[in-house]
Amino acid sequence: MIAALSFPNISPNLIEYGPFIVKWYGLAYVGGLLFAGWYMKALVANPAMWFGQKLTMTKQQIDDMFIWFFVGVVGGGRLGYVLFYNPLKYFEHPLDIIKVWDGGMSFHGGFLGVVIACYFYGRNIGATLDRMLDLGAASVPVGLGLGRVANFINAELYGRASDMPWAVIFPGETFGRHPSQLYEALLEGVVLFLAVRIATHQFGALAKPGRASGVFALGYGMSRIFVEFFRVPDVQLGYLTGFVTMGMVLSLPLVIVGIWLLWRSRDRA
Repeated sequence: MIAALSFPNISPNLIEYGPFIVKWYGLAYVGGLLFAGWYMKALVANPAMWFGQKLTMTKQQIDDMFIWFFVGVVGGGRLGYVLFYNPLKYFEHPLDIIKVWDGGMSFHGGFLGVVIACYFYGRNIGATLDRMLDLGAASVPVGLGLGRVANFINAELYGRASDMPWAVIFPGETFGRHPSQLYEALLEGVVLFLAVRIATHQFGALAKPGRASGVFALGYGMSRIFVEFFRVPDVQLGYLTGFVTMGMVLSLPLVIVGIWLLWRSRDRA
């Protein structure tokens, strides 16, 4: 068997000063949201990105939407984890639902939370949902990538046993595993960001409402399903049937929605 790599000696806490603790995981969320706000404003401020289409949103509205994004991501992500991954635990201990600092967030729940938040905010300012989601699709992958790197630092959500030369021996174990968190950081973060950026900058996706969202949904869904073949499913769930995991089941609708959005956007302007 090829020797595996030792897990790097990285603390999950960036700063520890008495009761004051700053975790890498929380910093990843903050960094991702701040980047999303900055990048969306940059897109709105660049008329060339819209290829002659009129955008009704302003930089100030992007700042306001950032708050709605935050509520949607955190609220939806937490409730999604509670309902999809560990409902029995939180049914018995409902007060633990608010303990987001203990971990437990679902991308699919956060995605749905953002959609709902954008829908209601869009109604207030007269902006269409697909326009707002296109802006989010262009900027969110960076936060996803940072979150997966934080998962690696926390030594959580790791992969199945592996003898590949890049396998990692996580704390408390003696054999190597797929660093599936880094696979997701690469696919859902770097590759997905570049895919949406190329679609928007080179092929005018923002001029076709829903196209950038379609690229994002299809790309994320396919990436997540692929990585699930290397990732250990949540202990409390295991495999739903055969090799199928909850992550696969929740990602399949995203693939379908992504294909539908791309098909729907082909004649839109």
